[in-house]
Amino acid sequence: MIRRWLWIAAAGALLGQRAPAQSTRVKDLAAGKFLVASRDLTDPNFAETVVLLVNYDENGAMGLIVNRRTRVPLSRVFDELKEAKGRADPVHVGGPVSRTGVLALLRSRTKPEEARSVFADVYMISTKTLLEQTLAAGAESSAFRVYLGYSGWGPGQLENEVELGGWHIFRGEAATVFDPDPDAVWPRLIKKTELRLAFFRLVR
Repeated sequence: MIRRWLWIAAAGALLGQRAPAQSTRVKDLAAGKFLVASRDLTDPNFAETVVLLVNYDENGAMGLIVNRRTRVPLSRVFDELKEAKGRADPVHVGGPVSRTGVLALLRSRTKPEEARSVFADVYMISTKTLLEQTLAAGAESSAFRVYLGYSGWGPGQLENEVELGGWHIFRGEAATVFDPDPDAVWPRLIKKTELRLAFFRLVR
């Protein structure tokens, strides 16, 4: 019994200090939140993904998958832009919708003109002019990611998926968006979810 309560105390401390807030409540959906795919979500478009919601309102939701990088460098995708010459950092797949379209996320102390605020100091770039300017300014991959396509849901679609247990909702974190090892993002967050579930089962 003592060992059990020691484990509970340790798990509680870990959850409180290291795990971002999470839920499965529809009311917690908002721009700037992460959607972490549950292990039961088998749709190949979203299996084992972490999606950052960049827009959420009565018309639906839009997000970017933050953990699916490709092996294609920016210099190849933007071979006509001199600003992208020599850029070896890879582009990412933002989602299954409009994969010929380009969006980007930038971490900046000040809001760039024409950029959309997502949360804290993270902004979305959706115009060619601002993208070129950002590339020309030499934005580093640790604070700049380019995405082909995006993830989209019509009114009520995402809410239904959350209610069916397809997604866990986490608070957005810039360090996770720009993690140098995107492949490790989903395993890390899903383990935190499972630790939380195990903790609450024990304390009931």
